[in-house]
Amino acid sequence: MLSKQAAREVLEHTILHFWQTRMVDNERGGFYGRIDGHNTLHPDAPKGAVLNARILWTFAAAARVLNNTAYRILAARAYDYLMQRFIDREHGGVYWSLHADGTPLDTKKQTYAIAFAIYGLAEYVRLTNNQEALDAAIRLFEDIEAHAFDAVNVGYIEALTRDWQPIADMRLSESDENGSRTMNTHLHVLEAYTNLYRVYKDPRVARQLRVLIDIFVNRLYNPSNGHLDLFFDDQWQGRRDKTSPGHEIEAAWLLHEALEVLGDPILLQETLPVCQQLAQAAENGILKESQWWCYAEAVVGYIDQWKLNQKTLPVEAAINLEMAEAAWEFIQSHLIDREHGEWYWAILPDGIPDTSNDKAGFWKCPYHNSRMCLEIIERLK
Repeated sequence: MLSKQAAREVLEHTILHFWQTRMVDNERGGFYGRIDGHNTLHPDAPKGAVLNARILWTFAAAARVLNNTAYRILAARAYDYLMQRFIDREHGGVYWSLHADGTPLDTKKQTYAIAFAIYGLAEYVRLTNNQEALDAAIRLFEDIEAHAFDAVNVGYIEALTRDWQPIADMRLSESDENGSRTMNTHLHVLEAYTNLYRVYKDPRVARQLRVLIDIFVNRLYNPSNGHLDLFFDDQWQGRRDKTSPGHEIEAAWLLHEALEVLGDPILLQETLPVCQQLAQAAENGILKESQWWCYAEAVVGYIDQWKLNQKTLPVEAAINLEMAEAAWEFIQSHLIDREHGEWYWAILPDGIPDTSNDKAGFWKCPYHNSRMCLEIIERLK
């Protein structure tokens, strides 16, 4: 059953312990780039900006919420490595990836990765009040706004070259469409700017948060079916035949969080129905997903909806709580690797854990699942 104690047990013993004991690179600095699905370390694997920024966020958040010195030390390690290795001091932004020895590998500027660097740095500021970290987060915010924000068509360009020129292949991964605007990147820019605004009450950040909320309501949200559309061109033309329930429930609570942090009660009331509709749209598909992160986001998203709907929509609130509990039970029963630690990437249709994908790696980070646990700890008083 969902509880603060159960969430803390999962967080500390099955997630953070794994990253503390298996992923620290004492030879080359920072953290290793990969442990595969068979729990084999690949010490020469590339190190990704998204992975390192999410490690920074995770240990900074865990140290802040749990007041844990060991997590604080690991947050400092991730912060130092991000600042020393991933920041491009010549052109701004962050490198997409490094060789295992910390030298640049892929130097493109992916807006998604820069956003996660802001997200992690802002969390480190929440923990430490470190002015250098805040200054770095502000510079990255300014890099995105100067180079990736399209003021004419209003939106964030997916990717650019190292020196901020157009790039042919803008995809985050091979499974994505090559669109210049994506829901996924806008979601995580929203998330990053929300965390930055917590520690830096600058009107420019507030303005762009409003822009991002408007993009979600009027560009990404499809009122004809209640879902989010995923891929677009510069003029926001895109296909309307794909959905992602995991992103929809994640967007439902991250939008709500952004509205709360922004502190505009009128905008909050205007936008909350979209958050609720996204959560409802995800209900039919989220528990049919196989990947670990979808279940983590379902727990948080439906707890958020449960609290939101308790007074005014008690029937829907009961459904929300059932969804959160069902996702939690699936995690407990299937996704946690209780022998080796961390979570499996997914559960295959025959019920067997997916070991063909990483246990830790470029995309398998201690972020969705750690954040789920921390949100449970903070929300279930």
